[in-house]
Amino acid sequence: MKAAPEAQKRLLDLAALDSQLDRLAHRRRTLPELAEIDERSKRFAKLATEVIEAETEAGDLAREQAKAESDVDTVRARADRDQKRLDSGAVTSPRDLASLQSEITSLQRRQSDLEEVVLEIMERREAADARVRDLVAQRDEVAAGLTAAEGGRDAALGDIGKETDEVQGRRDALSGEIPADLLALYDKLKAQYGVGAAMLHGGRCQGCKVALSIAEMNRIKAAPHDEVLRCDECRRILVRTPESGL
Repeated sequence: MKAAPEAQKRLLDLAALDSQLDRLAHRRRTLPELAEIDERSKRFAKLATEVIEAETEAGDLAREQAKAESDVDTVRARADRDQKRLDSGAVTSPRDLASLQSEITSLQRRQSDLEEVVLEIMERREAADARVRDLVAQRDEVAAGLTAAEGGRDAALGDIGKETDEVQGRRDALSGEIPADLLALYDKLKAQYGVGAAMLHGGRCQGCKVALSIAEMNRIKAAPHDEVLRCDECRRILVRTPESGL
């Protein structure tokens, strides 16, 4: 392939712009906010699940407490009713009196046992409610941090986007100054090797950093100025400049 030396030198400017675009793309992919958002999102999802589980447990205990308190009320009401019958004197039979007193005693024991159950459930419920409050506070804190990280990400992406558009505009303009066939070769090599063209500087390819042999340097010296050369090592376009050491 043939191309004017000036057109070939423009490939170095194009490569520099492409390197900028690659760095910007890398910055976009590796923003610290992205890792933070990922970590906080996972933490938020975990806490949200734990909050639901804790609220479910607290709700179950609230219903269990309400049932136990209802059982206490039922036993207490029955014991009060029996006590009123006993106090009224309506029961006169010694056998019936003994049975009624035995039932009252049994109901009092039952009430005492149920009240212990209520206290035990209340303690568990208080602990469950405290856990819900703690988890909700943690979840809200993580959510606030997640929102802040997302804001930081969006701001950073906006800055990167503006810079990318500016560099891409310069690249587009420069591409229009390069012959189509030379540009097509450059783009093909860039897709394959990451960099499509490199300067020959001091007898060394700046793409792969390999020093060329004396024979290769002599071949390059003898090549026409408009011949498009390739590095034997990395296969990139090798651009000659006054610093090439020829």
